[in-house]
Amino acid sequence: MKPSIPKGTRDFSPLEMQRRNFIFNTIRSVYEKFGYEQIETPTMENLDTLMGKYGEEGDKLIFKILNSGNFLEGIDKNQIEEGNFKKITSSISEKALRYDLTVPFARYVVMHQNDITFPFKRYQIQPVWRADRPQKGRYREFYQCDADVIGSAALLNEVELIQIIDEVFSNLTIGVIIKINNRKILSGIAEIIGEADKIIDITVAIDKLDKIGIEKVNEELKSKGLSANAIQQIQPLMNLKGSNEEKLSSLEKILSTSEIGKKGIEETKSVLNSISLFPNPSSQLELDITLARGLNYYTGAIIEVKVEDKRSSFTSSVLGGGRYDDLTGIFGLPNVSGVGISFGVDRIYDVMDEMKLFEQMNLQSSSTKILFVNFGSAEEKYCLQLVTKVRAAGINAELYPDQAKMKKQMSYADAKKIPFVAIIGSDEMKEQKIMLKNMVRGEQVKVSLEELIEKIKD
Repeated sequence: MKPSIPKGTRDFSPLEMQRRNFIFNTIRSVYEKFGYEQIETPTMENLDTLMGKYGEEGDKLIFKILNSGNFLEGIDKNQIEEGNFKKITSSISEKALRYDLTVPFARYVVMHQNDITFPFKRYQIQPVWRADRPQKGRYREFYQCDADVIGSAALLNEVELIQIIDEVFSNLTIGVIIKINNRKILSGIAEIIGEADKIIDITVAIDKLDKIGIEKVNEELKSKGLSANAIQQIQPLMNLKGSNEEKLSSLEKILSTSEIGKKGIEETKSVLNSISLFPNPSSQLELDITLARGLNYYTGAIIEVKVEDKRSSFTSSVLGGGRYDDLTGIFGLPNVSGVGISFGVDRIYDVMDEMKLFEQMNLQSSSTKILFVNFGSAEEKYCLQLVTKVRAAGINAELYPDQAKMKKQMSYADAKKIPFVAIIGSDEMKEQKIMLKNMVRGEQVKVSLEELIEKIKD
């Protein structure tokens, strides 16, 4: 049987890891520039921590972990025969792989509230798991790079997060469009069409507009029990056109009788006005009323980023986020507002790969700067001392482990794209010199250890 890995997961080569780390480090440096601090949470959480936080569709995508040992012990066989899987699951599975980093973060805040200085600005770079159908840009195991501010309701936090998004994608040289909306606007829409109790059904359906089209969205709204009149009233909103100011002006008229809707418009205006104070942003900023993100815990601003670059055919979102006023209340800490974003690193990697940005950046595939050739026992002992001194000088260095033919050792350096090779035979040992070969230019020069270190550091 040939070895394999689960669908929706991947192995990463050294070259891929070097490129992925470039993305991670780019995001990390911007987060820290804005004052965010790093934390980590466990790979698995208690199942009841996660369930009920992502909506019905999200709950279906949570990977459950079977209890250890005989997990069927004590299970009523009648329940199995009747197909009562929801009840069975709670009995055979107490833990699950985390679906995202936001809910575990909320749990972390509640558990560590006495040790945290609020407002708490944290970032987190870890993998998450979803039992989704694998396809291009969508994986079952993938990394998220989250930043959240919790303990502050100030809209300045939304403004800073949009600045972070703009700076990260500018540094990665990817053209994007930052889409924003507000859950209060969506609640206002549900209210004025007389379907306030169906806000979740409405947002889940509207959020699929880009994927399934307006006709399918209308069918889903109908299947959720919305009246024909209510669906008709939503149509103009799903086709709202014009500048951000024109869209807000139209919404002010439509939502004039909804207090929550007007509050959402006011918050959105404030964010847009603050962003306009910053000169020459790299990214477009667009108010998109159809943006819903279908997650139950959002209560205010909603943010999503899509690639808007002629060099890419990528259509999926590469970042999502929003304001969540009630999330920690679920775990017993009410009235703590938070807002956050999450970069989809795996999708960003695919975009950069398609656009051949890694090649343009000339990123090195190997961290090793110099390889010491191994000619024999005496030379090996001599080189071992030198390579130790080179490493002590802060240079990544290798000594070839086997006393192999020169051609094989040079092929190794070529394959790993190591830029320098140190060749030391009996003559070099007597002279206390090193034959340094530049693998890119093909040049060779005899140098002292000090000169070698200086040349490589340059």
